[in-house]
Amino acid sequence: MADNLPSEFEVIVIGTGLPESIIAAACSRSGQRVLHVDSRSYYGGNWASFSFSGLLSWIKEYQEKSDIVNESPSWQEQILENEEAIALSKVDKTIQHVEVFCYASQDLHEGVEEAGALQKNHASVDFAGSAAATDSACPPPAGESLSTASCEQPTDQTSSADSEMALEVHDAEGTGENVNHCDDNTCVLSTLEETSEPVAAADDIAEPPRKNRITYSQIVKEGRRFNIDLVSKLLYSRGLLIDLLIKSNVSRYAEFKNITRILAFREGRVEQVPCSRADVFNSKQLTMVEKRMLMKFLTFCMEYEEHPDEYKAYEEMTFSEYLKTQKLTPNLQYFVLHSIAMTSDTASSTIDGLTATKNFLHCLGRYGNTPFLFPLYGQGELPQCFCRMCAVFGGIYCLRHSVQCLVVDKESRKCKAIIDQFGQRIISKHFLVEDSYFSENTCSRVQYRQISRAVLITDRSVLQADSDQQISILTVPPEEAGTSAVRVIELCSSTMTCMKGTYLVHLTCTSSKTAREDLEPVVQKLFTPDTETDIENEVEKPRLLWALYFNMRDSSDISRDSYNDLPSNVHVCSGPDGGLGNDNAVKQAQALFQQICPSEDFCPPPPNPEDIILDGDSLQPGASESVVIPEASSEIPKESADLGEPEELSE
Repeated sequence: MADNLPSEFEVIVIGTGLPESIIAAACSRSGQRVLHVDSRSYYGGNWASFSFSGLLSWIKEYQEKSDIVNESPSWQEQILENEEAIALSKVDKTIQHVEVFCYASQDLHEGVEEAGALQKNHASVDFAGSAAATDSACPPPAGESLSTASCEQPTDQTSSADSEMALEVHDAEGTGENVNHCDDNTCVLSTLEETSEPVAAADDIAEPPRKNRITYSQIVKEGRRFNIDLVSKLLYSRGLLIDLLIKSNVSRYAEFKNITRILAFREGRVEQVPCSRADVFNSKQLTMVEKRMLMKFLTFCMEYEEHPDEYKAYEEMTFSEYLKTQKLTPNLQYFVLHSIAMTSDTASSTIDGLTATKNFLHCLGRYGNTPFLFPLYGQGELPQCFCRMCAVFGGIYCLRHSVQCLVVDKESRKCKAIIDQFGQRIISKHFLVEDSYFSENTCSRVQYRQISRAVLITDRSVLQADSDQQISILTVPPEEAGTSAVRVIELCSSTMTCMKGTYLVHLTCTSSKTAREDLEPVVQKLFTPDTETDIENEVEKPRLLWALYFNMRDSSDISRDSYNDLPSNVHVCSGPDGGLGNDNAVKQAQALFQQICPSEDFCPPPPNPEDIILDGDSLQPGASESVVIPEASSEIPKESADLGEPEELSE
């Protein structure tokens, strides 16, 4: 691979997370020669999605890999007298405190054929280097540290390369209400009058009878039905990422479903929150007086900036205190604070709460009765979508290809090249590096936050409904002061993230302890561990079949000055943040792109096929042919451009 790589590029991107993928696509679209490398065996980094067996391989890889990777022992010898090297880290330390539990029964009559399958026993893995004494998790030898390194075999990762090339929004309930261009269960998101052929709805397939208990063997055998995200997020229907997907026409590489329900957890019960006008007036939870009060307050929030006299006096207080002054019942205060604004009781100011409420309401109705969309096959599809765009415009990708160091010129203090694992020196003008690749020496002054994550497989929804194909978001308020609320996103099988008869549940919060300590109390409130007893009796809560807990580094909002001695042409990309949306990644990508290409448009629409001029048609025989792509119009065309399906990206 190294022998085939050119020795010079204009932009080198290290890491394939969402911000890096957006920047690589934007730079490639603007005509820059881009090299995109990652030492991992999969796209997305901490934004990735995995099949069930792929996730087990991901866990096992962290357990078994040490910090020894393939590297050229002579790379240090390539550093000249007028140069110095910034060594990059060989160990990924962004994931810690992983704990895996399996509650589903192990059917001994069925052979578990998937490699890396965990047994029923619980496995606890500390990514600092220790592991619980459990046979099932394949703990490392005593004293051996756990780390990432390049995989010999690719990990199973999601891909929707063969799906419809359009940004499609599927109504999970099959209603098709309030969604653009609906046809039965399939809806197409576009900027103008674009249409698309309907896709068969996955929820038309009958669910297995409830009496059939899901066993661990079934989960493993159906492992490729799962697409499990490392980071759990949703897309606001009028958010920056949706706008970027439409503008750049990257929307052709992804499909989406509406989030069908906003839920609340109050007094030990899960209930649905009315948020749209229709939901409010159809709600049986609210009295007629409460409905009028709620609609009046939500109408004010939509245009609160035009009435400063009504909130200026409350700017110094928290949003929860402000709600108490608005003559809202405790029931309405709870719904607005935790399920609409989704803000903290103590940390969010009045302005923060009003802004969040307005954003929520602004996104309602564009594609459904809730403000949110979820990408089919998982959040990990989004980095791959932008990778495909980059490849279309000539970007080169190398997975399982580590970079040993950045080469810095002592006189100019600019980075001039990288040296890869094969000892090849590759020159570039700009370098974008994911935060996790920097060594401890470079990050010695950086103070990181942590995100607590849990991934659960359950047998039914936390709130039963007429349709079993519900996609829900639930916020569970903190019980103790100083802790954060827990965000719960429940995905059904029609999202292509879990097998039939199961639900995939993501829990996320800001860390105060380990992920299990932060999130297990919420898991116990909502679910019951699957046991061999009471098989015939239907338990009140959904059964918990499998659980994974881990802490993830939050490197967002880290000042560039916190890193030691970085050259000015080395740009830092952060990993996932703890927020619900993706605006932080888009803002970061756009800001860094403007530093690299200040005069270029950020991810403009691709040209129409009719505008592509083949110079070779007018050249004399023997002359070399080239493709000239004129500058795209800043307006989105009425008919989306079709560049043909990009070539499949190979690992």
